[in-house]
Order: sequence, then C-alpha cells, then structure tokens
Amino acid sequence: MSEKFVSGFDLQEYLTNGVEGIVTESLRATLKNPKESAFMMKFAAASRAASKKRRKAEDSGEHIPPFLIASITSKCNLHCAGCYSRCNHATTDSEPVSQLTSEEWLKIFDEADELGISFILLAGGEPMLRRDIIEAAGRKQNILFPILTNGTFIDEDYFRLFDKCRNLVPVMSIEGNRDITDTRRGTGIYDRLVSNMEEFGKRKLIFGASVTVTTQNFTEVTSQEFLGDLADKGCKVVIFVEYVPVTAESRELAPNDEQREYLMKEIQRLREEHPEMVYVAFPGDEKSSGGCVAAGRGFFHINSHGGAEPCPFSPYSDVNVRNTSLREAMHSPLFTALRSGDLLLDDHDGGCVLYEKKAQVEALLKDSTVTV
Repeated sequence: MSEKFVSGFDLQEYLTNGVEGIVTESLRATLKNPKESAFMMKFAAASRAASKKRRKAEDSGEHIPPFLIASITSKCNLHCAGCYSRCNHATTDSEPVSQLTSEEWLKIFDEADELGISFILLAGGEPMLRRDIIEAAGRKQNILFPILTNGTFIDEDYFRLFDKCRNLVPVMSIEGNRDITDTRRGTGIYDRLVSNMEEFGKRKLIFGASVTVTTQNFTEVTSQEFLGDLADKGCKVVIFVEYVPVTAESRELAPNDEQREYLMKEIQRLREEHPEMVYVAFPGDEKSSGGCVAAGRGFFHINSHGGAEPCPFSPYSDVNVRNTSLREAMHSPLFTALRSGDLLLDDHDGGCVLYEKKAQVEALLKDSTVTV
C-alpha cells in the first residue's frame, strides 16, 4: 500500500506539488537568463513526466520518492567544525577504498531517471573531487543535480562543464559573514566563495548557497543584508540546513522549536517577497509533510560505498546498490520498518529525528537481523 502517515494526508501529492513548486520558482528565478531559462523549461517538462511516473507507481501501490542524496566520495580537504560526516566516519583523510565507480553511479542515475526521480543531490566528502561522476551526471538532462560543495575545487574546466550541462548546479556552503564562515570552515574560505560567486555571475551561470543554520547565525542568514548580497552576486538557490548536534557539547548549536518556527516563517516571507531566489529548508516543516521524509518517503541516501541509508545523518544500511537495484533498495527491511512504524513521527531535538533516535534505528536493524 502507498504510505500515508496522517489521516487525509497524501504524501505523493504533497511531494509532487513540492517538486513542481521548486521547478516553478527556479524557472521564475532564471527568466532574465535566456540560456538558463531554456534549460529550465525543458526540465520542467521532464519533471512533469517524472511526476506522472511516480503517480502511476503510487496508484499501483508503490511509493517512489522524488529526491535522492548521493555521497559520491568519502574524501574532503576541509575539517569543518562539527561536521556530521566526519563524526560518523563517513568522511576521512585516508584515501578512499571500495567506492562506487563512475559507471556504477551512472547506472544508478539511469535507474533513478526510469523510476521518476527528479532531483539528485551530490554530496560527499567533497563531491568536486569526483569530476568523473559529475561529468556522468551532466549527461542525465532529465535530472537536476545540485552539487553540495565547499567551493575550493571549482576551476576553469568546471566552469566550462557547468556552462555545457545546465542540470549541474553548484551549491556552495557558506555560514554567513567572513568571520562565521572562516571560523567553521577555515581561514580564507569565505573570500574563495565570494570570488567563485562573482565569477559565476560574470558568466551568467546559475549557482546556489547552502547555509547550516545554528543558534548563532539563524537571524543573520535570513537577514536582508546577507541574502541581498547573495542575490546581487547572482545566487538563485539558498538551502537552509538545520544543524544536527553530532556531540553532546554541540547540542547547544541546534535550533530549538522557537528558532525553527522563526526560520520557517522567514523562509515563507522570503518566498513571497523575494521570488528572484529559490529557498529550500531541510528538513523543513516536518509537521506539514506528515513526519520525517527520509527512508524513502521523500528521499533516501546512498553512501560512497553503495550502502542505501535512511539519510546522511542516519548512517545505517542493510542493503547495497552494488548487489541490488535502486528499486529493491527502497524496499529494504530497514526502510520498510521505518516507514511503517511511528519513529519518523516522533518529537525530537535538532534537525533530524533519525539522528536523535539512533538507538531505536539500531534496534530496528538488530530486530531485522541485519548488520549496522
């Protein structure tokens, strides 16, 4: 049966409307850029066709999420304070081993296209280190690939690739002003990001910004000064990611309910008053979506070794896409247990219920006699 978590709530309709809304806002945000608008019009048609595929599957009793997160490497050149990926040992300084090849990722992208998945977020580690995979993604024009990057490896070859393949959208991580960004990410990173943004603007290439929202910056990163500066540089997409506390000491950085409510109200205001940019919140308003949308409800995560996980903040897997299809991975025992239970609806602190309730996730794995 298709998964509906609250009475009268149609998950597929909610997610389809969300995807169409993002595409509509993206098209509106690029109207002054003819080349970009031409691509977005074609992608809008592809997105509608993908929505029909997902609706057909839903009517047949199978739920297909519109989003996928793909961590294509475990390697990164930065050591950002409080990085969840390093805390989970998904990102290390050692040379990557047994990671999916570009051919294996392309196979995943092909199947995602066939299933009707419209968005694949490329993450890491630092995804720009895997140019081979990003080039493969550029060939899948029916899918939009936001690339969550620290911005330090963007060079002339990448600028040419982004100009040729408009479905590749670099989303550079920035935490606010120079002091806040450099404190978390390293000295000189802010200036490098600003230089990148100015170059994207000169070339009329679309780019976005990703902001980790904490108790220390949640008002600044929604301010007119900060967002106006991004808009002036040509930024078209801003992704707000609520900080997930990876240690007991960092819990104080996670926004509380009042601050999260403030954030969502500000995002709604920004969408109404500043349509020149697209604003996305992760995880956003979970109540309006009937609970957490991980584990295949709205998206799931594939790590650099092929393990299918509920989300990047919940690094547990009982299936590997090297050994099975993408469709079968979505119906793994762990994902099925999470979607059929109440865990995704639980109250929690911070930005991720599955990270907050990781003991329960581990119990589900144990009960299902699968390994962590």
